[in-house]
Amino acid sequence: MSERTAAALAKIDLLIPALAALPAGPERDEVLEVADALRRAIASFHMEAIRFRMHTMDRTLKRERVPADTLAAFEALRVELEAAGFHTRSHTAP
Repeated sequence: MSERTAAALAKIDLLIPALAALPAGPERDEVLEVADALRRAIASFHMEAIRFRMHTMDRTLKRERVPADTLAAFEALRVELEAAGFHTRSHTAP
């Protein structure tokens, strides 16, 4: 872990338990798998993997209609990643 990724790792470490608390099922398992892969990508500074996993999680969380506080935790993670210089979208956000 570096200073650059410390805040983002702290945010994802808060998000993962919130995702684990979602109702059991294949959708939860899928999003947890993506979250674990995202955590590894953040820890290893893998820019493309971060962008890809963030896109996948964003799409999955919206599709599954997770609670607002879980979405807020995901958006807080996005803010930290972007503040650290990681691109989390394939285009510029509005």
